[in-house]
Amino acid sequence: MTTTENVLRANRDAKKDSLIGYFPAGYPTLSDSVEAAVAMCEAGVDVLELGVPYSDPVMDGLVIQEATQEALENGFKLRQVFDAVRQIKARVNTPVLVMTYWNPVLQYGVEKFAEDLKAAGGAGLITPDLIPDEANDWLRISDDLGLDRVFLATPSSTPERVRRAAELSRGFVYAVSTMGITGAREEVDQLARKVVASVRNEAPEQNTAVGIGISTGKQAAQVNEYSDGAIVGSVFIKAYRDSGIEGLKVKVVEIVSGLNK
Repeated sequence: MTTTENVLRANRDAKKDSLIGYFPAGYPTLSDSVEAAVAMCEAGVDVLELGVPYSDPVMDGLVIQEATQEALENGFKLRQVFDAVRQIKARVNTPVLVMTYWNPVLQYGVEKFAEDLKAAGGAGLITPDLIPDEANDWLRISDDLGLDRVFLATPSSTPERVRRAAELSRGFVYAVSTMGITGAREEVDQLARKVVASVRNEAPEQNTAVGIGISTGKQAAQVNEYSDGAIVGSVFIKAYRDSGIEGLKVKVVEIVSGLNK
């Protein structure tokens, strides 16, 4: 099993909840994002999602859009994501998954991107706009290098697409809790339960983590009742934006305190 699978399965077997935390590389600067990511891991995040800033973030909510735009304005370049992963992994053992739209990977070169990610110590990729049927190169290369590949399942996914995502994801399937863009919401959409159930129906042993809209420890705990992990992003970025790295640490600890650890 991959490192991500090991972490999520170990927590599940021990009846512990899992928290997957997102932070964008390069926000507000590369060194700042490394410090923020390390702080999140040390404060209790089980798996880290390191986002790649992109000029057309169609799935991202306002908080993430503003953060990634600031990173780009401050000079972030795609190749720096590997520097960030390398620096983070030098300090923590937490699995680091890079979350990226597919176009930057294509422009960089799929094989080159995968090789550089592996060399930096990255666990794999979360690809929100890439479906398995269009991922032949990535499937082959990730198999060769042993990298995680996380595909999405949504409330509108067809049974066939859910089946493909469930069978071909490695690490976990990213279950989107509601239609629309990311961002904290008052309640996590009940459709999340249906998405997780559909994944488990296709691949009972596959890990499934729920994201989009989770902003409190209570919500994260509720999600863990029927999935293998809660994915939290916007609320962490907002905490950092408003109160710096200390505010970020407080927010991570606050959410972790609501989980069964």
